[in-house]
Amino acid sequence: DEKRKSKTTPAVLLEIIKEEGLLAPYRGWFPVISSLCCSNFVYFYTFNSLKALWVKGQHSTTGKDLVLGVVAGVVNVLLTTPLWVVNTRLKLQGAKFRNEDIVPTNYRGIIDAFHQIVRDEGVLALWNGTFPSLLLVFNPAIQFMFYEGFKRKLLKKQLQLTSLDAFVIGAIAKAVATTLTYPLQTVQSILRFGRHRLNPENRTLGSLRNVLYLLQQRVRRFGLVGLYKGLEAKLLQTVLTAALMFLVYEKLTAATFTQCSEFVSAAWSTTEPLQVGEILLQLLQLEEREEQEFGGGPDQKAQANHVGGFGVLVSRNIQPTSNSGH
Repeated sequence: DEKRKSKTTPAVLLEIIKEEGLLAPYRGWFPVISSLCCSNFVYFYTFNSLKALWVKGQHSTTGKDLVLGVVAGVVNVLLTTPLWVVNTRLKLQGAKFRNEDIVPTNYRGIIDAFHQIVRDEGVLALWNGTFPSLLLVFNPAIQFMFYEGFKRKLLKKQLQLTSLDAFVIGAIAKAVATTLTYPLQTVQSILRFGRHRLNPENRTLGSLRNVLYLLQQRVRRFGLVGLYKGLEAKLLQTVLTAALMFLVYEKLTAATFTQCSEFVSAAWSTTEPLQVGEILLQLLQLEEREEQEFGGGPDQKAQANHVGGFGVLVSRNIQPTSNSGH
C-alpha cells in the first residue's frame, strides 16, 4: 500500500492495530506457517539429498553450495508457489488499504482461496510471480553459501557449532541474502497478490516485461531508495526467522544422526555374539551330516575331512582369537 503516510515499521504497526484491531498483525498466520513448513521441507530435503549425491563424503565448496542452493530453490519455487500465492492473499484480506487500485478479496480459507482463484482467474494464476520467484532462488542460494562457508571456517577451530554460532551465522547469511535480493522480493509480493489494476487490459502479471515495469515504476516514484522501501521490516522478520530455523536445523540434524549412530552400535553389539554363535552351530551340524554321508571308504573320509576342514577355517575366520578349531 504505497499511500500510507507512516514511514517507520513501528509506526505502521501501531497504525494497523489502531485501525484494524490487536489481532490484525496476526492475520493469515496459519497459511503462513503451512507455507513455511512445506517450503522449508522441500528446500532442505532437496538441498541435502543433492549434496549427499554430489559431494559423497568429500569436502564441499562454496561453488557447489551455490549450485545446490539454486537447484533446490528452483524445485521449491515450482512446487510451493501456489501455497505462497494463497498465503499472500489471505494475509492481506480485510486490510484497510489507502490505494484504490487494489481489488478486495473474500476468501473463507485456504481451500476456498484455491477454488476461487482457479475458478475466476484460471489454474496458472496460482503460479503468479513465478518468474521473479525463480530469479529469487539466488536468495536462499546466497544464504546457504554464506552459512556453509561460515560454518566450515568455525568447524576448523572447534568440533561442533554451538547454539549461538548457528544463530549468529544464520542471521548474518540471511541479512546478506535479503539485502541483495529485496527489490525482486517486493515485485514478487505484488505479483502474488495479483489484485492491482495496473493496466486496462488486466493482463496476467509475471513476465520479465512486467517485472521490469514494476521496478521502473518504483524508481520513478521513490527514486533508487524506493527499491528498498520496507527493508527494515523485512529484515526484522526474515533474519530472526532464518536464525531460529538454522538453530533448530543444526540441533535436529545433530540429534538425529547421533541417535541413529548409537542405535546401530547398540544393535550390533547386542546381536553380534548371537549371530556368530548361530553360524558356528550351523557349520557344526553341516560337518556332522557330511561325515555321515561320506563315512564309507578312505576317499569319502578324505572328502569329509576336506569339507570339515573348510568349516573349521570358516569358524576360525569368524573368531580368529579361538585356537580350539571347533
